[in-house]
Amino acid sequence: RAVAMLHSFWYEAAEKSFRAVADADPGCAMAYWGVAMSLYHPIWPDRPPLDKGLAAVEKAKAIGAKTDREKAYIGAITEYYAGAGGPDYKARAQTYEKAMERVYRAFPQDREAAAFYAVALLWTLSYAPADQTNPRKAAAVLDKIADEMPRHPGVLHYYIHAYDSPQLAPLALKAAQSYAKVAPAVPHALHMPSHIFTRLGLWQDSIDSNIASAAAARDYAKKSGMPGAWDQELHALDYLAYAYLQRGDDAKAREVLVRIAEVRSSEPASMVAAYALSAISVRYAVEAHRWEEAARLEPMPAAFPWDRFPIGQAMLRLGRALGLARTGDRAGARKEVDALQSLHDAMPEAGGYNWKEQVEILRREAAGWLAQAEGNPQEAEKLLRSAAQLEDSTEKNAVTPGPITPAREMLGELLLDQKNPGGALIEYEAALRLTPNRFNGLSGAARAAELAGNRVKAKEYYAKLVSVADGGSKRPELAAARTFLARNETAAK
Repeated sequence: RAVAMLHSFWYEAAEKSFRAVADADPGCAMAYWGVAMSLYHPIWPDRPPLDKGLAAVEKAKAIGAKTDREKAYIGAITEYYAGAGGPDYKARAQTYEKAMERVYRAFPQDREAAAFYAVALLWTLSYAPADQTNPRKAAAVLDKIADEMPRHPGVLHYYIHAYDSPQLAPLALKAAQSYAKVAPAVPHALHMPSHIFTRLGLWQDSIDSNIASAAAARDYAKKSGMPGAWDQELHALDYLAYAYLQRGDDAKAREVLVRIAEVRSSEPASMVAAYALSAISVRYAVEAHRWEEAARLEPMPAAFPWDRFPIGQAMLRLGRALGLARTGDRAGARKEVDALQSLHDAMPEAGGYNWKEQVEILRREAAGWLAQAEGNPQEAEKLLRSAAQLEDSTEKNAVTPGPITPAREMLGELLLDQKNPGGALIEYEAALRLTPNRFNGLSGAARAAELAGNRVKAKEYYAKLVSVADGGSKRPELAAARTFLARNETAAK
């Protein structure tokens, strides 16, 4: 049971369960292996104290393994913690991956070794979109046990992580749909299918997953007596708000925003929490072009340690910069652009995921819209095009469903503003290939095609928008789509 929790990243409950095993059987070394594994959080490496995990592996070694297989498992996780004072996380993760590969090779019939080796592979990979070596390698390992154990929680879960990219996401749809049905009442497990649903623009499926995930997280936080909101609830709410906004369901997105406004603290105060708390409010304003609201964005909650998470600050700065530039306050927008530059300059060089590069993308986007407001369209296009090119060379982090606005979609919007619908259509279509079924991507592509005189593509994108959007949406773009389609049908008759 504890291992099953571990496969669903239910780390808190897994650790408690492994410690219960140790209490029931003090001579079980593998109970302490499990404690150490519960403190190894590959997707959230900033969380657990390394000394606690090191103490668990030392206890396991002191008790002693009963078989060669147990010895191999304990030895592998020991290699992760052995250099607890250094080297950095990435180096320790790579060391653990190699150790688990040895376990996997030594025990070829061991399904659990295969699953743990696959997940170890996933967090030593590059985030460059072109580098799919480790995801494919992990998936190949999982393939060997998937037919035999199609409901194994680790297999389904790790397939989703392995294929969580625009190029590979279709390969994980079956796993995501299966995991959505068999995932235990674990927030991360209930949430994970939405990574693939988001990649493929399956918004209602994502909504269903994240409603369940957020509810499970709130329930656990309440039962555990957490003083603040659990960051796993906030993570699910970010994906939930994103999905609602892509359907144009601003009323439901507003309900998520109201929930966020109630949060006074997060447990823990992590990157997961920082990203969600910032992104939800910025998305709500920017996605529906509420520029005056965007210009007034403030960090929520104010007491959160925002200084530890520059990307959270940067997204708020971007939202304000866009709002100020689009409402004519060029001086205010300039201050936000300068603040983004300062944030970027103060960030250390990347040791893992390159958040500094992400802040630079946001700075270029903000500077581009400021240039447009200042009457310099060539500079605006240059800045936004360079932001899009930089974003194309990166991959999103698992902490986010996607950027506030895809840079190419934002470039398309700028070109529409500059009366260049043909150029805008090219950018919108490029954005939709990577982020399908986004509301503003579809409505922008349809509008660009209509203005460019391409009624065939306009009809295609307007029809797609109507099929994707919530029927009760009040967005003017949806009304325009219905009007165009009605006129087109009348003309055809």
